[in-house]
Amino acid sequence: MAVTNRREPFIFMFRRWRRPGRRFRAAIGIMMILAIGCIAFTGCRSEEKDSKKVEDLKFTVVGDQDVPQALRELIGKKKEKPFKLTYADGQDMYIVIGEGPQNGGGYSVAVKELYRTDNSIVIRTELMGPEKGEASGSDLSYPVLIVKTAFMEEPVVFQ
Repeated sequence: MAVTNRREPFIFMFRRWRRPGRRFRAAIGIMMILAIGCIAFTGCRSEEKDSKKVEDLKFTVVGDQDVPQALRELIGKKKEKPFKLTYADGQDMYIVIGEGPQNGGGYSVAVKELYRTDNSIVIRTELMGPEKGEASGSDLSYPVLIVKTAFMEEPVVFQ
């Protein structure tokens, strides 16, 4: 019975690996396999599929004085920077968008759309500036939009 050195095949493989170009081709092959795996397993989702409108939602734009005290305090703390938040009190849901400090007055936030999809609530807003010829002043303003709607479990998507 012949005794063979078990390390010999590994040394042979290592020597083949050291040939120029093999490492490069192997690395490219591994990267291609990883890229294909990432694409296959993460999936390509279409935003249109997720954001298909099921129904428009009824809402009311409310002022600071018409919201719960806790929400009013939270808005006061966050107004120095742009923010988006939701607040629910069990029967109503408040969707709040603050645009941060703006130079001068005349700024407001307008609701373009508010609708429900199969798995979310989507709100699309736009910051409106002062109209031409309107005096804007020199003080900072903090435009905030507060939308009140019926309470729903779905997460809110801001657009």
